[in-house]
Amino acid sequence: MDKVRDKGAIITALGAMSGTSLDGVDAAVLQTDGVTIHGFGAHDYRGYSADEQKTLRAALGQWTGPALDPANDVVMDAHEALLSGFEGVDLVGFHGQTVAHAPRMQGTLQLGDGAALAQSLGLPVVWDFRSADVELGGEGAPLAPFFHFACAKWIGAEAPVAFLNLGGVGNLTWVDPAAERPEDEGALLAFDTGPANAPLNDLMQARLGVPFDDGGRIASSGTVETGALELFLAEPYFARMPPKSLDRNDFAEMVGLVSELSDADAAATLTAMCAAGVAEAMQHCPRVPSQVLVTGGGRHNPVLMRMLEVSLDCPVNAVEHVGLDGDMLEAQAFAYLAVRVARGLPTSCPGTTRVRAAVGGGTVSYP
Repeated sequence: MDKVRDKGAIITALGAMSGTSLDGVDAAVLQTDGVTIHGFGAHDYRGYSADEQKTLRAALGQWTGPALDPANDVVMDAHEALLSGFEGVDLVGFHGQTVAHAPRMQGTLQLGDGAALAQSLGLPVVWDFRSADVELGGEGAPLAPFFHFACAKWIGAEAPVAFLNLGGVGNLTWVDPAAERPEDEGALLAFDTGPANAPLNDLMQARLGVPFDDGGRIASSGTVETGALELFLAEPYFARMPPKSLDRNDFAEMVGLVSELSDADAAATLTAMCAAGVAEAMQHCPRVPSQVLVTGGGRHNPVLMRMLEVSLDCPVNAVEHVGLDGDMLEAQAFAYLAVRVARGLPTSCPGTTRVRAAVGGGTVSYP
């Protein structure tokens, strides 16, 4: 614990992320002092079973009520089982599971008890990353951009670069690596681009009983319904200036727009909606980035990646192109943020969440 409090020490931090795709929990080790990435360590994944996913889906959009307790149990059991398998860890960053997000109304809600996890693991746990940002007028999301800034430094980027995370919701981080710190004015612009995998995954589950369009095979045989795409792009969200954020279910009506289409046409149209949201988002970038680096499950969908390549004015690559791990980047981000929280460093700023001033979120619980 003394090592965690020593601001000059390199910490071995374990980050965990359970995203809005509801596929499972990612966990990854990162060596960092909270500023610079010093190395990447072991990682692992624990998928949610079909029954566990059903329990989690029942809690989506709920702020109170009977659905939350069983969903919380799923989150805690999965994280304890996965995180207990790591050794040599100094600190844990525990994001929990977002089930409701409305920063300008009720706030933001992540399931999971970091204090209980600290007792179970016998390690300091940093958690509740988003609440402080929301309380200071921020969106509470996205939170990975400060880590993306460190990644841009790690890959030696000399020109602006964008990180595009395609999970349940899409989010974009534009990084100027010439800045010294992520909280410096102009260093970062970050915001949610729109829905990504969540509507397509929901459609696949409802129609075909499969969790996602594996390899984009279903969408590849379909035709995009341009009328539905135009209705999607007319949503007021796209006219809002960033930073801005979304809840997983904010575009739930997308599935309704394709309800009368065949499976293949519906999948193609939902995939095109994700790409179109990203193309709209890119117009807000201060300058065209040298490349867009894609992370999250969406990068495994070749149909989606081709759509992005056609619609964007710069190269589009999976983050593996620069030596990063797109399956673990979000988990690594919360390892990085955990060290920043423990050391009193900010984790968000006006350019990433619209918070009034740079703020360090999170609570540290000790065993």
